[in-house]
Amino acid sequence: MSEPFLEPILRYLRLQRVISHIPKNSVVLDVGCGSSATFLKSISPRIKQGFGVDFKVREFHLDNIQTKQLMLENNLPFKDESFDVVTMLAVLEHIEHEKEILKEIYRVLVPKGKLILTVPSVWSQPILEFLAYRLKIVSKAEIQDHKRYYNREKLRKVLVNLTGFQEFHHQYFQFWMNNFCTVTKKD
Repeated sequence: MSEPFLEPILRYLRLQRVISHIPKNSVVLDVGCGSSATFLKSISPRIKQGFGVDFKVREFHLDNIQTKQLMLENNLPFKDESFDVVTMLAVLEHIEHEKEILKEIYRVLVPKGKLILTVPSVWSQPILEFLAYRLKIVSKAEIQDHKRYYNREKLRKVLVNLTGFQEFHHQYFQFWMNNFCTVTKKD
């Protein structure tokens, strides 16, 4: 089944927003990498190694990219301090227990490692629902699966106050419909 018209465009815009924040020669974990690890494949030439995890990914190992199929619940199957960067692009809003997965991400990051994430803003909910339910140009199933929407303060609370990340940087993008955020693990 082909995806709705607007999905690949929105995905491309999210990916473009993130790419410049990935340090060269870093080891990257993409949490919720999707069925084909598109983001990891796009940054493959600039990173040392990339790992993708998702419940719907086809497992593969290709050059410096490897994927693993798993449900994102309470733990990640990686050693402490394994990654320079972890990305979560349009994923956190789908996770039932956000605090637990964020603590796992914190655990697998090296000291001063960076979490980069995008999540829909609180203002995007009625628009996304209209695009999904009425116009059918974004995935209805994806929108129905959203557990929550975020603004700057909600993100600061869950990332800094509840999880312990520091160096909170936040911007809205795509006309305030999305949040872009980076945080770092303490030394």
